[in-house]
Amino acid sequence: MNPRHIHRLERSLLCCALAGCMLVTTPAFAQSTSASLRGQVMVDSAPAADARVTATNLASGLTRSVDAANGRYSLAGLPPGTYRIDVEAAGRADSRTVTLAVGQVATLDLGVGGVAESAPVGDATDMSAVVVTGETMTETRTSEVATYVSQRQIEALPQGTRNFLAFADTVPGMQFIQDASGNTRLRSGAQSANAVNVFIDGVGQKNYVTTGGVSGQDTSRGNPFPQSAVGEYKVITQNYKAEFDQLSSAAVVAVTRSGSNEFEGSFFLDHTRTEWRSRSTFEENGAPKAESEETQYGATFGGPIVRDVAHFFIAYEAKEYQSPRTLEFGRGFLPGELPPEFREQYGTGTITAPFKEDLWFAKVDLQVGDAHLFELSTKYREESETIQVGGQRLPPAATDNTNEETRVDLRWQFSSGDWLNDAHLGYEESYWSPQPALFAPGYILSDGNWWETIGHTGGGDNYQDKGQEGWSLQNDLTYMGWAGHTVKMGFKYKSIDLHTLEQNKFNPQFYYDIHESLVVPTHVEFGAPVAGLGDGTVDSANSQFGIYIQDDWEVNAHLTLNMGVRWDVEETPSYEDFVTPTDVVAALEASNANLPGSSVDIGDFISTGSNRGRDDDNIAPRLGFSYDINGDQRHVVFGGVGRSYDRNLFDYLQNEVSKGSWGQYVYNFNTPLHPCDTVSDATCREWDPAYLDPAVLRASAVAGGAREVFLNHNDLEVPYSDQLSVGMRNAFDMFGHDWIAEVTLSHIRSRDGIAFMLGNRLDDGGFFPSDPPGATDPPPWGAGFAPFSNMILTVNALETDSNALFLRLAKSYTPSSGWGATVAYTYTDSEQNSPMDGWPGAFNAERIEDYGDFPGKVPDHRLVATGILDGPWDLTFSGKLTLASATPRYYQNCNMPEWAYCHFSFYTPDEDFKQFDFAVEKRWDTGTDLQLRLRADVLNVFNWDNYSGYDDWRGGAGEPQNPNWGRPNAISLPTRTFKVSIGFNW
Repeated sequence: MNPRHIHRLERSLLCCALAGCMLVTTPAFAQSTSASLRGQVMVDSAPAADARVTATNLASGLTRSVDAANGRYSLAGLPPGTYRIDVEAAGRADSRTVTLAVGQVATLDLGVGGVAESAPVGDATDMSAVVVTGETMTETRTSEVATYVSQRQIEALPQGTRNFLAFADTVPGMQFIQDASGNTRLRSGAQSANAVNVFIDGVGQKNYVTTGGVSGQDTSRGNPFPQSAVGEYKVITQNYKAEFDQLSSAAVVAVTRSGSNEFEGSFFLDHTRTEWRSRSTFEENGAPKAESEETQYGATFGGPIVRDVAHFFIAYEAKEYQSPRTLEFGRGFLPGELPPEFREQYGTGTITAPFKEDLWFAKVDLQVGDAHLFELSTKYREESETIQVGGQRLPPAATDNTNEETRVDLRWQFSSGDWLNDAHLGYEESYWSPQPALFAPGYILSDGNWWETIGHTGGGDNYQDKGQEGWSLQNDLTYMGWAGHTVKMGFKYKSIDLHTLEQNKFNPQFYYDIHESLVVPTHVEFGAPVAGLGDGTVDSANSQFGIYIQDDWEVNAHLTLNMGVRWDVEETPSYEDFVTPTDVVAALEASNANLPGSSVDIGDFISTGSNRGRDDDNIAPRLGFSYDINGDQRHVVFGGVGRSYDRNLFDYLQNEVSKGSWGQYVYNFNTPLHPCDTVSDATCREWDPAYLDPAVLRASAVAGGAREVFLNHNDLEVPYSDQLSVGMRNAFDMFGHDWIAEVTLSHIRSRDGIAFMLGNRLDDGGFFPSDPPGATDPPPWGAGFAPFSNMILTVNALETDSNALFLRLAKSYTPSSGWGATVAYTYTDSEQNSPMDGWPGAFNAERIEDYGDFPGKVPDHRLVATGILDGPWDLTFSGKLTLASATPRYYQNCNMPEWAYCHFSFYTPDEDFKQFDFAVEKRWDTGTDLQLRLRADVLNVFNWDNYSGYDDWRGGAGEPQNPNWGRPNAISLPTRTFKVSIGFNW
C-alpha cells in the first residue's frame, strides 16, 4: 500500500476512534441554536447551598432541571421560546418568566424568599391555559460580534421577497444583494458570498459544489428556506465559537418553528404587477414598460399530537414570478436592419422571464420524560426558471434552470444532570441544472469579427448538472459540572457524493458576418467528448471530518473567557487520485511554460495519482473575552482573535477532469471576407453544410486539438480568514426604554482563495511581448502549448483585507411598548489583490501580485435603519431605510497610447444606493380564533434610481475617451412598487 494511503488510513482510524469516544461518553450540546440560561441562586443574601432550577417551555411543555452547586446553575439545550423558571431552595420557591433567543447565553440571577410569583401559574401538564409574554433576556456578556433578528422583525418589516436572509443586512458588516435578474446572495465584509454558512437547527446548509455559500443559491431568485418556518435567527460576523465550521466570514444561525400545545395555522397571499410599479429611468426614456407579475402564497399548520409530549408543524410557500427582461441588439443595430427572424423574436423589445418555486418544511417533535427530546424535520425545494435571456440573447437562446433540494434531519437531545447530548443524523440532496431551452445549433450574428455580437438566437450554450448528495452524523457535548466552566466538544462526519456534468457548447454556436452571408458561418465553437477520457462528468465520493473543543469560563463576575480550537479535513478523491494524461504531460514538458524565463514550475501541476494529499493541517484556534465593568451586564468590553477555515468549491477543482474529458473546439471557416489557410492552420476548415449536424462536428474533433487544459496545483490549500476585533456594548435607559449600543473595530484578512491563472508562455518564456517595452497586453492565449490551445492553472492566490467600524443601536420591540428600532452603520476600508468578482479567472497577469491592489467590492459607508410601531385601530407601521456609498467597479482600460498597454483598473460610480421601504398592516379579530390581516408594502417609496450596470468601456487605444464611460445602463429593481398582502391566522 502507498505510504500516503497508510497515513490517511491511520489518521481516519484515529479520528473515528475519537468520535466514537465522544459519542459513547454520552452528553453533548450544540450551542448553535439552543439557548442557555445561567446565574446565581440566592437565599436571602447568601448563595443557596442546595437549590434546584427548572425551566418549562410555556408553548410545548418541555422541561429541563438542574441542581445548583454553591448557588451557581447552568441550563443548556433550551429551544428558543418563553419559559417559566422555577427555583426551589431552603424550602422556599420563586418563579420568573423569560424569553430566550436562538443561541443565546443569558444570565439570570434568582432568589427565594416566599411563594412563587403568580404570573406563570398553570398546571405543568396543561400549559395551554397560560398565555405569557416573558421578560426578554438581553445577552451582553458575549465575545461574539452578533445581532439577533427576531420573529417580529421578520413578520413586520417591509421586503420584496420572502427570503429570510434579507433581514441579515440590518446587521453591521452584512449585505443582502439582489442583482438585476433577481438573483440573491448574502455576503459579509470584503469576502464573497461563498464564505458564508447558514445553520438551521444546528445543521450547516453549505453549498459544496457551486457558488452562493448556501446550497441552492447559485443563480437563483428563490429562497433557501420557507420564511414562515423560521422562528428567529442571529448573525455572527466575528468571534464565533469553535463549533462553527466551513466558513470564513459570517455565520447565520436560525431555528425553525415547532408545533405547540395549541392548534395554530396561517395563510398568506401577496401580489404585485406591472401597473403597480413605476417606470424605470430607461423606460421613461422611450423603452416600453416590460410586463411583470409577482405572486407569493403559502400556509402553515401546527399543533399537538399529544399535549406536552409530541407536536407537529408544516409550512408551505410558493413563488410565481414573471420578470421583465429588455432586449437590445449590439453594435448599434436596430431591429429593422436585421433578418426577419431576428425582428420577429425581438417583438416589442421586452419579454418576461418566468420563475416558479415550491418550498415545503415539516417537523415532528417527541419528548420522552425530561431527558429525551426527538425531532424529525424535512425540507423540500423545487424551482424552475428561465435565465440568460435579454440584452442580445433572444428567447430561443435562453436557458431553462431547475433547482432541487431535499434535506432530512433526525435530532436526539439527551440530558442528565450536568450533561447534555445533541446528536443529528442527516441526509441531503441538492442539484442545480441549467440546460438549453432549445436543443439546436446557436446562431450568432456579428458585425465583422465573431466577438462583435449583434444578436444571439438558436440553441443556447449552457448545459450543466451539478450537485451534492449524502448523509452526515454530528454530535456535540457539553459538561456544566465544573464550577465556572461550560466545556463543549463535538464532531461531524459527512459522506457526501459530489457530482458535476459540464457539457457547455453542447449546442454548437455558429457565428455569421452580417456583411457577408446569413447562411455561411465564419466561425463555430462546439463541445465534444474526448475519446478515452470521459464526457465532462465528474463524480467524487468525498469524506469530511471535523472535531472541536470549547471552554466558556466565567472567571469571576466580570471576566468571561471563550477558548476553543477545531480541526477539519476533507478528502476529495477526484483531486487527490487524479493522474495527468500522458499526452498532456508530454505537451507540458515541451511547452514554453517550461522555459527558464517562465514563472511556472510544471512539476507542481503534474499529478501521478500518489503525489497529492488532503490539506490536513487546518487547526483553527479561537479566543474571545468579555469584561463586564460593573458586573451588572450594563457595560461590557469584548473582543477576540481566531482563525476559520472554509473549503475549496468542487466546481473549481473539477475543471481538471471535466475540461479534460469534454473539449471545447473552434473552427474558422475559409470565406472571402475571413480567409484562412486550411493547410497551415489546424483550426481552419472549408465550409460544409454537414457541419450543422452536431454529431458531424463532434466526430471531426481530434483528442487534444485546440482544447483547453485545466491543471490543479498538487498542494492546494483550504481558504481561511484570520479575524481580530475589539468593542464595547452598553445597555442603557433612554426615554424610559432599554437600549443596546455597540461599537466594534474589526480586522479580517482572508488568504488562499482559488484563482485561475493562464499558464501559456511566449517563445522566450515570457508572458507579455517584449516589444514594446513594458507591455501589459495581450496575454499569450493559444501560445506555446501545442497541440492544446491553453493551459489554465488552479492555484491558491486570492486575498482580501478588511478594516471596519461597526456601530449598532437597538431598542427591541416589545408588546408593552408597542415599538422597536434598529440602526446599523458600517465603515469599511478593504482591498483585494485582483480585479476578480465572481468566477476567479485572473488571466491578464503572469502572477497574481502583478495586478496590484484593488478596493474590495464593498461600499465604504453603509447605513440600515428599521422601525416598527403599533398604531391605533390595530394598525402596525414599519419602515426600512438603506443608504450606501457606491461600490467600486473593475474594468480593462485600453484607452492608452497603444493597445499593448491595456490593463485592469477601477473607478467608483457617482451614484450611491438609496432605498426606503414602508409597510402598514391592519388586523381584525373576528371574535373567534380567526384573525384577518391586510397589508400594503411600498418598496422604494421615493423611486430613487439605483443602478446595476454601467458602461465600462473607456475607449480604444489612441481614441478619445468614451463619453459614455461610467454612465449607468441598467436599472436595479425595484422601482417604486406597491405590493398588497392578505392573510389570516387561527
